[in-house]
Amino acid sequence: MIPIANPSLGSEEENAIKNVLNSNILAQGKQVQEFEKNFADFIGTKHAIATSSGTTALHVALLATGIKKNDEVITTPFSFIASSNSIVYCNAKPVFADIDENTFNINADLIEEKISNKTKAIMPVHLFGQPAEMKKIMQIAEKHNLTVIEDACQSHGSEFDGKKTGSFDTGCFSFYPTKNMTTSEGGIITTDSDKINDLSRLLREHGSRKKYYNEILGYNFRMTNIAAAIGLEQLKKLENFNEKRQKNAEYLSKGLKDIPGLIVPETASNRTHVFHQYTVRITNEAKMSRNSFSEKLNENQIGNSVFYPVPLYKQSVYKNFGFENIELPVTEKICNEVISLPVHPMLSQKDLDTIISVVSKILG
Repeated sequence: MIPIANPSLGSEEENAIKNVLNSNILAQGKQVQEFEKNFADFIGTKHAIATSSGTTALHVALLATGIKKNDEVITTPFSFIASSNSIVYCNAKPVFADIDENTFNINADLIEEKISNKTKAIMPVHLFGQPAEMKKIMQIAEKHNLTVIEDACQSHGSEFDGKKTGSFDTGCFSFYPTKNMTTSEGGIITTDSDKINDLSRLLREHGSRKKYYNEILGYNFRMTNIAAAIGLEQLKKLENFNEKRQKNAEYLSKGLKDIPGLIVPETASNRTHVFHQYTVRITNEAKMSRNSFSEKLNENQIGNSVFYPVPLYKQSVYKNFGFENIELPVTEKICNEVISLPVHPMLSQKDLDTIISVVSKILG
């Protein structure tokens, strides 16, 4: 089986873990501090605050920027549910704007019509490794005095107009094992704001600056030294990982672009796509349904997955949130068409050629 994801870990990570184990200091410590500094330098922000996951990073960032009960945050309906759940954790309400058909990201031209007197922030998601339209989003935020929380959990190292995602306002990243780099599990907040940095550090550590002295209600959202040690080694490899993903995506698109009923991913102008996922679309012109296509891929030992089959506003957990009458046609169309193929750095040339050959044969 050619897997849909395959974390690349080596002796460097193994030795880093052993060093932490031998130190007997396993919880948050100097490795976390070093990882925070190095990641902030990579993104180009003043601060980085490591957390236990991408979800907790989003949750803490929203709280630190002042999101509270009954506030509204405009975001995309086409993402992993952690994006909108983090808003709900703050007792605020996600407000969904439809997406762009080509990039799968929130359509910046549809954001302003969603703004109300309760709107406090915009949360774009840089989906699959491609930045959202940050120039327009930042202009809208400045015009209406809104905060921007970038869900950059899938876009480590991607750029818009030469500026890295996660550096436009407050950014949040995930280091789950399938991401472009991993810490096994973990997240991080990036910001230039001293205030958000200070509040985020309080919130992730039980509201405490000094042990056993608690200033605000906080959480245990800390990263361990073991996770940070892995992250330090993975960060050194990230640019190489991204380059391999980009080359793999380019090769796949060249081989798949002329197949009827299949649309390969598109990179919009002024953006660097780091291809956390290589997501194609199976349209009505194809000779089979997406489900049948997926079954054929599995029969031929090619990993695949649908990210994401259900718009967030149709998730059962949100059935009492007043989303019943929402109609976002582009989102619903894309949810029915997308399927992701392997693009990770561990793919061999033989793997890439097999993917192209099998997909061509199936859709023929």
